Amino acid sequence: MNRLFGTKNTAPKPTLDGAISKLDDRVSSIDVKLTALNSELTAYQTKLSKMRDGPGKQALRQKALKVLQRRKQYEAQRDQLSQQSWNMEQAGMMQDNLKNVMTTVDTMKTTTKELKRQYGKIDIDKIERMQDEMADLMEVGNEIQESISSAYYVPEEVDEADLDAELEALGEESMFDTGIGEDAMPSFLQDEVAPPQFIDEPPEQTMVKEAAGGLG
Repeated sequence: MNRLFGTKNTAPKPTLDGAISKLDDRVSSIDVKLTALNSELTAYQTKLSKMRDGPGKQALRQKALKVLQRRKQYEAQRDQLSQQSWNMEQAGMMQDNLKNVMTTVDTMKTTTKELKRQYGKIDIDKIERMQDEMADLMEVGNEIQESISSAYYVPEEVDEADLDAELEALGEESMFDTGIGEDAMPSFLQDEVAPPQFIDEPPEQTMVKEAAGGLG
């Protein structure tokens, strides 16, 4: 049965990176061969430059031409493999870019879905009502602040002449107060210590003197 239908291939499928790695290895092996061929050609060229024309030189020349032909074939093969490797690298970069794009798209889908779910919970009318209430409260607060910060009754119009006169009067009172000595009695106390008004005459000094003489 296996010989008729074959067996299922269980080998892992080649990857892009693995293929690129194999191509690079082949290019490296060709470079080694080209280095050897270049050394061989250099040796032939050195010998040919020292030989005289003749059958020996002609035979050596034919060998050098064959080596040169092999070098050209290896160079062509190396160029083809290098181009294949480069094309596969570009495909790999495109694949990576596509993965990044798909990741970005999936992220955007998830984010959009989450935003819709979150915004679905928001009531725009409720927010507008809250804004109106906040504006009303701010207005009330401003009125309260204005009421508290308002000054008590002050005449709206004050005559500067009256203010100057009042200021001058205060200055005169200040000068009068400084003119009174420390022992001087304030005017509002003078009437209280003055002699009673009902006494007609001051006490007689003679009666006091006679009493003093009698005691002697």
